[in-house]
Amino acid sequence: MSFTEEELAEFRSQFDTFDIDRNGHITCTELTDVFKALGESVPGYKVRELIAEVDKDKNGTVEWGEFLTMMEQVRSKKTKFGLAEASEKTKKLVKVEGMSAASSAGTTHSFDEDETVSFSDWINYVLKDDADVQSKLPIGPGDLFDAGSDGILLCKLINASVEGTIDERAINKKKPNNFKIHENQTLVLNSASAIGCSVVNIGAEDLISGKPHLVLGLMWQIIRIGLLAKISLKNNPNLAVLLNDGESLADFLKLSPEEILLRWFNYHLEKAGHGRRVRNFSGDIKDSECYTILLSQIAPADSGVDRSPLQESDLNKRADRMLQQADKIGCRAFVRPADVTKGNAKLNLAFVANLFNMYPALEPSEEGLPDFDLGDFDETREEKTFRNWMNSLGVTPFVNNLYSDLSDGHVLLELMNKIKPGIVDWNKVNKPPYKLGGQMKKIENCNYVVDLCRELKFSTVGIGGQDINSGNKTLTLAVTWQMMRAYTIKLLETLAGGGKTINDADIVDWANRTLADGSKSSSIQSFKDPSIATSLPVIDIVDCIRPGLIDYEQVNDASTDEDKLLNAKYAISMSRKCGARIYALAEDLVEVKPKMVLTVFACLMARSLQKA
Repeated sequence: MSFTEEELAEFRSQFDTFDIDRNGHITCTELTDVFKALGESVPGYKVRELIAEVDKDKNGTVEWGEFLTMMEQVRSKKTKFGLAEASEKTKKLVKVEGMSAASSAGTTHSFDEDETVSFSDWINYVLKDDADVQSKLPIGPGDLFDAGSDGILLCKLINASVEGTIDERAINKKKPNNFKIHENQTLVLNSASAIGCSVVNIGAEDLISGKPHLVLGLMWQIIRIGLLAKISLKNNPNLAVLLNDGESLADFLKLSPEEILLRWFNYHLEKAGHGRRVRNFSGDIKDSECYTILLSQIAPADSGVDRSPLQESDLNKRADRMLQQADKIGCRAFVRPADVTKGNAKLNLAFVANLFNMYPALEPSEEGLPDFDLGDFDETREEKTFRNWMNSLGVTPFVNNLYSDLSDGHVLLELMNKIKPGIVDWNKVNKPPYKLGGQMKKIENCNYVVDLCRELKFSTVGIGGQDINSGNKTLTLAVTWQMMRAYTIKLLETLAGGGKTINDADIVDWANRTLADGSKSSSIQSFKDPSIATSLPVIDIVDCIRPGLIDYEQVNDASTDEDKLLNAKYAISMSRKCGARIYALAEDLVEVKPKMVLTVFACLMARSLQKA
C-alpha cells in the first residue's frame, strides 16, 4: 500500500471517528454510536456485517491495518465496503475532544453541525409564545447547549412534542441554583424516557454541561417523537385514502411513520400526474423536483406557491427557491438548501413530517372512506406505555406498532437479554433480512421467546410463538407486561442485594413502612387500594424519599375527579423529578390500574434503595 501523508492523515481521522475510546479497535458498539450521530438507525445484524467484511483476523473488530487495506481496495476500485461508505459520511460531523465524563481525555465524540441550526430554529418556532423561556429566545446555533443547561428549555420541548408529559408545577423556573438545575435535568431524562426516548448512558450532568452529541441526540429523539406522533388515524382519519387496492387498514397501520410519509408524498406526486416517486428522504429529494411538486399540491390555492423553482438548473439555487415556496405556507423548518442537496435523511424526514402535520391535503374520494371504527385502531394507554418502555431501553428497531414490530421476536429477545443478561443464545436466533422461509423463521424466533418466558417462570398458558407472530393482542400484552414487570423487579432485587426475591407484598410493606417512618397518615393495602386514586400515598412517599421536594400547597384533597387528576399529574412528575423512572400515566393512578400502580411504587422503591 502506498498512500500520501495527506491521505494517511485523512484516513486516520476517519478511523478515529469510529474508534471512540482510542483503543485501536472499531467495535460494533462504536460503529452504532457513529450511525446514531449521523441520524441513521442501523440494525445490530447490519452493523456486525459491516465489521465482518473488513475484519480479516475474525476477532470481531476492525484494526488500523484492516481499515487501510479496505481503503486501498476502495481506491483501486476492486470492491465496495459499507464501512467505507459510512466513513465518507462522517466527514460532515463536527468532532469535539474530551466530551465524555466516563472516558479519558482526548476521547472524540461527533455531532452534525447542521442539526444545531435546525433544532435551534425549531425551538424558536415551537416555544415562541412560552413566557418562561422568552429570555433565552431567539436561540442561535452557538447558544443551543448553554440555553438548555438549566433544564427548563428541555422540559418545555418535551411538552411541545407530547403535550402534558411534564406538570409545569414540577419545573424549577425562577433562576434555579445548581441543585434545582440538577432536579430539572433529572425530570427531563425521566420524562423523555417515559415518552420513548433512549437515555441510556446520559446523565443530568451531561445535559448541564451541554455535551453536544448527547444534547443533540436527546433533542432529536424528542422532536422526532412529537412530529411522527401526529401521523395517525386518530389525528387524521383521512389517512385511509392512502390504502393500496386490497389493503386493509390493519395492514396499513403496520407501516412505520416514515413509510406512511413516503406513501403520502407519492400519493400527491401521483395526483399531480408526476412520473417520479420517492423511496427515501435522501437521494431521491436532492434535486428538489419532487419537493416542488409536493408543495404545489398541498398548498392552499391563495398561498402563491408555484413550480417556478424547476426553472432553475443549479441545484443549490433550486433548493433555495423551493424553500422560499415552503416559507409561504410557514413550513420552512428543519432544512436549508445544503441539507436538501446533500440529502440529510434525518432533517429531510423532519421537514416532510412537518409538511404533513401542517398541510396533509387528504380528501376522501367520491366513494368516501372505508367503513371503520376508529377505536379499533387507536393505541391504548397500556400499549403506549409498553411501547415507550421498550424504546427507552434502546431496542432496535424502534417500536412503532406494538404488534407488527414484535412479530419476528427480535425486540422481545433483546428485552429478554436485558432482564437476564446472557439468557439469549444468539446462535439460535434467525436474523433479518428473512428470505426463503421467512415466515417460519420469524415463528421460530417467537417460539424461542416463549421458551425463555418459561425459563423465567412467566405464565405462558395458551401462549405460543404463532400468537406473537400473528399479533394476538391479548397474548402479546400478557408477555410484554410480564417482561416489564420482571425488568422492574430485577432492578429492585439487584439494588436490594443479598439474593432476596421481591414480590408484590414486599413492595406494599416497603411503601407503608416508608410512609410511617415519614410520619405520613396515608397508607395502602394493595395496588388496588381506592386511596391510590387520590395520589396522596405517592406524593407522600416522594416527600419521604426527598424531604421538602413536595410543595403541599400544590396538593388538593382530591374530592372531585378533576382534583384527582391534578394530584396525579403532580405525583407522576414529582416522582420523576426525585429520580424514579416512571412510565405510568396520571390516569393510571386516578383509575387505580393495578399493573401500572405496581410499577409506580416499585420504581419509587428502587429510587429509595439507590439513595440508601
